Amino acid sequence: MEKQLMRGLRKETRAPGPFVLHDDLPIPEIGDDDVLIRVRCTALCGTDIHIMDWDDWSKLHTAPPVTPGHETAGDIVAIGRNVTDRRVGDRVSCESHIACGSCWFCKNGLAHICRDLELFGCSVDGAFAEYARIPARATYLLPDDISYEAACMFEPMGAGVHGAEAAQPEGKTVVVFGCGPIGLTAVSACKTFGAKTVIAADLLDERLENARKMGADHAFNSESCDLVREVLGMTDGIGADAVIDVTGAPAAIHSAFRCVRAAGRVVSVGLPGKPIELDLTNEIAYREVVYTGVSGRRIWQTWENFARVLSGPYYQLDCVMGGRYALEDFDRAVEDFRRGIPGKKLIYPRAEDMPR
Repeated sequence: MEKQLMRGLRKETRAPGPFVLHDDLPIPEIGDDDVLIRVRCTALCGTDIHIMDWDDWSKLHTAPPVTPGHETAGDIVAIGRNVTDRRVGDRVSCESHIACGSCWFCKNGLAHICRDLELFGCSVDGAFAEYARIPARATYLLPDDISYEAACMFEPMGAGVHGAEAAQPEGKTVVVFGCGPIGLTAVSACKTFGAKTVIAADLLDERLENARKMGADHAFNSESCDLVREVLGMTDGIGADAVIDVTGAPAAIHSAFRCVRAAGRVVSVGLPGKPIELDLTNEIAYREVVYTGVSGRRIWQTWENFARVLSGPYYQLDCVMGGRYALEDFDRAVEDFRRGIPGKKLIYPRAEDMPR
């Protein structure tokens, strides 16, 4: 019997270079614990750019030849014989961290930092294709009111929601540094989770306007004002209860510690490009500041919380969207990403799935 074929992108070599579009890839065969997804759309991620550029991270985590793409949503069209909690026709989004399920971390509610992770779209084939195979345990059933496009945001924007979870914002004043898509998600999540006041900071006024649309009570351009002074002035000199940094910029991280009150929380979502120095004595220890990092999303707590955010009054999908592209226009999406055009770029393997 002749194999069925599909269109998809491939990272073919362990070297810098673009993904290659194929029209004759075999549709993946699923195992007993897997599902096969008809991909509706997949978002371009900075990780995909790293894979194309073949940086040090990619060399450690990517296994060419491989189909990239991991921020995706679609319909289940086949299930493995051991799968009992998914059905053909289910609408799903996918968790890119495919946890082993058996290590200490998985058994203690920390599957998102599993020690034996497979990475969908990096170490195993992903979703820049018409079909994708993934273990059923790494799929999330979509509520009826969440679109495929919004569902692509669960994986990337989950870091912003996880950051808000770590900040414990209910009834508190929270500062969010960085108002790109993930920062905007953190803003709306903090408001959804009951923050009293959310203060947004960025270098671009356009992003600050989006932050206001997504629930920020105050928004400051940190290049044109003394942000620390503004925050202290708004909190009677005490400081914010929590600060979430989504930038990874050393200056922002140090400002976060200056903005936060004693015994407050600083949450790092953004990743510095290189190691930075912190004054552990004066910035953290003497002030009893809780400092925590965020890696990915808690499975499945963050996903359930993000569903709340998406269905709430603050999240505005248009503010985090950056364009729609057919699969054959993938290189144009990459060019727009590299040019700094803001927002998530969605890739559609089938032209009929792209909204008109």
